Amino acid sequence: MCGITGWVSYDGDLTGRRHLLDRMTATMTGRGPDAGGTWSDRHAALGHRRLSIIDLEGGAQPMTAATADGTVALTYSGEVYNFRELRAELRARGHRFTTASDTEVVLRGYLEWGDALVDRLTGMYAFGLWDGRTERLLLVRDRLGIKPLYFHPTPGGLVFGSEPKALLAHPDVRAVVDLDGLREIMLGVKTPGAAVWKGMRELPPAHVAVLDRTGLRERSYWQLRATEHADGREVTGGHLAALLEGSVSEQLVADVPLCTLLSGGLDSSAITGLAARELAYGGEALRSFSVDFVGHSEHFVPDGHNVSPDTAYARAVADHVGARHTNLVLDPAALADEEVRRACVAARDLPIGRGDMDHSLLLLFRAVRAHSTVALSGEGADEMFGGYWWFHDPAVRASTGFPWLTAATGTARQERAFLRPDLQKALEMPEFAEHRYREAVAATPVLDGDSADRRRARELLYLHVTRSLGGMLDRKDRLSMAAGLEVRVPFCDHRIVEYAYNIPWPLHVFDGREKSILREATRHVVPEVVQRRTKSPYPMTQDIRYVEALQRQAREVLARPDAAVFALVDRQAAIRAADTPWDTSANAPGQRLLLEKLLDLDVWLDLYRPELEI
Repeated sequence: MCGITGWVSYDGDLTGRRHLLDRMTATMTGRGPDAGGTWSDRHAALGHRRLSIIDLEGGAQPMTAATADGTVALTYSGEVYNFRELRAELRARGHRFTTASDTEVVLRGYLEWGDALVDRLTGMYAFGLWDGRTERLLLVRDRLGIKPLYFHPTPGGLVFGSEPKALLAHPDVRAVVDLDGLREIMLGVKTPGAAVWKGMRELPPAHVAVLDRTGLRERSYWQLRATEHADGREVTGGHLAALLEGSVSEQLVADVPLCTLLSGGLDSSAITGLAARELAYGGEALRSFSVDFVGHSEHFVPDGHNVSPDTAYARAVADHVGARHTNLVLDPAALADEEVRRACVAARDLPIGRGDMDHSLLLLFRAVRAHSTVALSGEGADEMFGGYWWFHDPAVRASTGFPWLTAATGTARQERAFLRPDLQKALEMPEFAEHRYREAVAATPVLDGDSADRRRARELLYLHVTRSLGGMLDRKDRLSMAAGLEVRVPFCDHRIVEYAYNIPWPLHVFDGREKSILREATRHVVPEVVQRRTKSPYPMTQDIRYVEALQRQAREVLARPDAAVFALVDRQAAIRAADTPWDTSANAPGQRLLLEKLLDLDVWLDLYRPELEI
């Protein structure tokens, strides 16, 4: 896993502007702490920061291949899990390899197949490839968007990078956020292609972009399709089990220590069980990690959706599979540490955090990194198999809005009452949310013969895979890479997504529970106590001392007469949230959300000094 960046300019000579490339590349050091490199010719310059995972001695980047007609250069991030099979095929076609890395397979694959290479790759990846033979840049992003890639047109070309901060380091890219950017920040839905920063774009999942002297073009190379599913329950469970086993096996390939992230829920337990079984064949013991809060299990209060604390279940899974388990226990002071918030906002480049859920995740990743360089995680299963409670709530299912937002706010109409009234009016958030929702629903793949219920089930799954999962993956990528940790997500294999999307909804819930078919497929590796467990979301601390710390920090912001954050946030709403004693009443989630958003926005405005066009 790495950080990549680059710059193409057809109007100038980049060989003399190395300092700008170095500046852009340096922003990616967190993503690639092990090594760095740059390459340039007249019209293109590529930068790379490396986190060494495969072929630790080889695989340095940017990687080049000399041809009779010019140099082809690659800066690449991610993992291609089928690189061994592709390398064997390329060798049979006459290619010679000097490293054991998947990077060289991608480079040689392009020399053999050109842009059609993307159809052969399985994995998580983002890369930029400069073909000096035709003076052409190719940008590629994996099918699910697991690895990020941004670009921004510049006079005579463009700049690109793994994160916006790399692009913002270039003098031709201004740190401007307009009303559309603020709408994306405030909505809480990751619109494919939207990058928030004005003029910047995130390459959508499963897309390539080509830049040459005639201009910039994008195209999709993969998309979900609706197909008939004729398999019964037993065959479906068996096929799903085989897909999961294959995905986990592929993603255990590494030349560095690896582990799993284990919450004790079905998804992470399945990944842990499959990984432990695979490693046992080679005589290895798996390491697993989880996060907990001081006193959380002893004082846990169910709230209807958070039904049980994780710790006992994670330990039961670890004991069941023989994993060496570590439970990281955090106290309120660590969760509320202002340095941790600052690090989270910097990692994500935007004030879109989830408060203590982000903070605990970053601290977990830092702890894991002391032992492992690669971790396997269970992201994606809830989106693909209908794991969230709102999939099964009739009122939310019938709502004409993003179901996770409707579930959180109680209405499809998305107001943002913590904003200044004039800004609320200018943003028109309810209308924006409705537009984005209808745009996504209209793109849902369906079959002509689908019933209304079948279509709605497809819509809900499609909304989650294309509008919710991206935010989850971005969160996991940014926070893990900020700690120098590579996190792999076996459920996000496109073959699993394709299969799960077309499983009829009655099979998803055949026993009246969420993720029934996934439970069936993983029964052989998940202990019965977890099989019986009701879905519980990623944990939030219930410790009042955490919220009291947020209130103290909010009062400090309010005490600054020149605090820029009040160009966005309503000061009176912030005062009420900071001064009202916190309890577990119906208003508590909104109060906590306002405090988190206020503090994140304050940090973001200080770190990035964006020009707000509002």
